[in-house]
Amino acid sequence: MTEDNAPDGDFSSVLGRIPSGIFVLTCRGPASEIAMLVSWVQQCSFDPPMVSVAIRKGRDIVDLLKDGASFAINVLAEGQKELLAHFGKGSPLEHLPRAHERVERQEGMAAVLREALGVLHCQVAGGCEAGDHYLILGHVVGGSLHSEDRPMIHVRKSGMNY
Repeated sequence: MTEDNAPDGDFSSVLGRIPSGIFVLTCRGPASEIAMLVSWVQQCSFDPPMVSVAIRKGRDIVDLLKDGASFAINVLAEGQKELLAHFGKGSPLEHLPRAHERVERQEGMAAVLREALGVLHCQVAGGCEAGDHYLILGHVVGGSLHSEDRPMIHVRKSGMNY
């Protein structure tokens, strides 16, 4: 480390090579439903089963992800470029073409993309600030695998931006 606590060397290209999946996180608040593309999701516990999700500060969804809130991680499969493009632009769930056929909603649960590779239903179990992101911990309370396709994987050229 240097004197100003910055890491030594050019590590950004190596940091960017840490592979991540591509997911659509859905959450329902008291007056709204939000869906957004996320890539920093990782299993972080076996017992109980838990995941961590990193979300950039300033995103509206952070306000909904308080302790006990329900959310879903929709795992995208290779080739699901339409979903990647739709949610990558920040387009709302209800603007997805044929959303009434493609989105499943159950009382008290976050929306599920029927065509996703699979879904994990989670409840927020905690969180903290992590630099320019919030780290949300989710207790996995259910889920289902929709297909045996391979998950979409993302590798960045630089670890300093998306």
